[in-house]
Amino acid sequence: MLTLEQIAQWKLVQELTGAARADIDELLWRRDVRAASREVAQSSIARGGADSAALEGADLVGVEQSPMGKVLAASLAVTAEAPRMSEIWPNAPLQVITGLHTLVAKEFVDVQELARPRLTQKADDPLHIGSLPQHQEIPGALMRLSQQCSTTRVPAVLEAGYVHGEIMRLRPFTWGSGLVARATVRTVLSARSVDPSNFSIPENGMFESTRTAYVTAIRDFSTGTQAGIESYFEWFSASLGLGARAVVI
Repeated sequence: MLTLEQIAQWKLVQELTGAARADIDELLWRRDVRAASREVAQSSIARGGADSAALEGADLVGVEQSPMGKVLAASLAVTAEAPRMSEIWPNAPLQVITGLHTLVAKEFVDVQELARPRLTQKADDPLHIGSLPQHQEIPGALMRLSQQCSTTRVPAVLEAGYVHGEIMRLRPFTWGSGLVARATVRTVLSARSVDPSNFSIPENGMFESTRTAYVTAIRDFSTGTQAGIESYFEWFSASLGLGARAVVI
């Protein structure tokens, strides 16, 4: 997979991620949003958690003891926790990723699988992405991802998109990789002071873009080609824009 610094040189990616940053900046400057900051942040967590769960197939459910109800509860919990990890992220990205997995998957996997890369070719795939990378690849790939993010100076939206795309490509855990990937978007945007107040709803943008478009974007990213990665960032940046414009008072 190409590095963050390599991708950051591409003009199209610069334009796409810059447009997404502008959409979020516009949201943060809205007077009605700033006047109701606590309510907006709380609503963002609730809507984002629900939309992330819906992408896992847990839509039209409440927080309950049914399997899908537990998915929604886990999604809400990890979405709320993500911005709290922002202080840890710059120095220990891998610790954040595994910590989010421990939180989200504790009701779904055995304790020995929490925060640990999968050891087989078995992993949940609710979006039906397919093309699961070999499990032997995962530890090294996660370490490289962490090393890049702890030293990078690329724009924050690019970093957030890269982290999300790489976790979705790898699906490193037996369960919950998608929920973790979407939560890290909030962590990065908060850690890099793009959305420190947690107003935008990136998960809503991803959900509204449709599951089909989501799958196509991840498959494009997974090609590792410039054309594929640019196509992915077109989807990702548009999703962030949708998530910023989705905020209503």
